[in-house]
Amino acid sequence: MVNSAIMDLLVANHGEATWQKVKTKAGVEDEMFISTEAYPDDITYKLVGAASEVLDRPAGEILNQFGRWWVLDTARNSYGHLLRFGGRTLGEFLINLPNFHTRVVMMFPALQPPMFECTELGPAELRLHYRSHRRGLSAFVIGVLEGLGVMFEVVVTITHEERLDEGADHDVFHIAWIEAKT
Repeated sequence: MVNSAIMDLLVANHGEATWQKVKTKAGVEDEMFISTEAYPDDITYKLVGAASEVLDRPAGEILNQFGRWWVLDTARNSYGHLLRFGGRTLGEFLINLPNFHTRVVMMFPALQPPMFECTELGPAELRLHYRSHRRGLSAFVIGVLEGLGVMFEVVVTITHEERLDEGADHDVFHIAWIEAKT
C-alpha cells in the first residue's frame, strides 16, 4: 500500500518520468506494487531517499507531503468506509486510531502498524504519543495530521514536543484545532 501510494503521489505531482528516475535511483525493479503484498521497509526508505535526491528536497518534506497524500488520496479512496467509522471529529478520530489500525490489520495481517495513544487536554486539544519500530517517520505523521485537519475541515496546529531522534523514548505531538472558516 505504502509503496504504491508513493508511486501515485510522485506520478500525480511530478509525472511518470520523475517516478521512473526515482525508481531507478532507488534500485527498485518492481513495475507495480500489489497492495495486499508485504514489502521490506527498506524499499520505502530507498524510494523516499531517491525522491529527495531527484526532486532536490529534504526527505522530511517528501515524507510530510506523502503523509498528507496518504490521508487525502490513498486512505480516502481505498479505505473511506473505515475512515467514516473512525469518528465524526478530529479528536474522536485520533482517540480511535488504535481501533482503526486493529481493523486494518484484520485486512492485512502482515501489517505492523505504529501505536498511538492520546491524552485529551481539552475539547479541541490533545497530546498524541507515537511509537513505531520504524525510525525517521515523524514528518510523515505530521503530514498525516495535517491531512486529517483538511479532511475534518479544521485548522490544526501541531507541536512536536518530544522526539525519538533526539533521545526521547518515543515521539510526542501536541495537537490543537479550531473550526476552519469557510
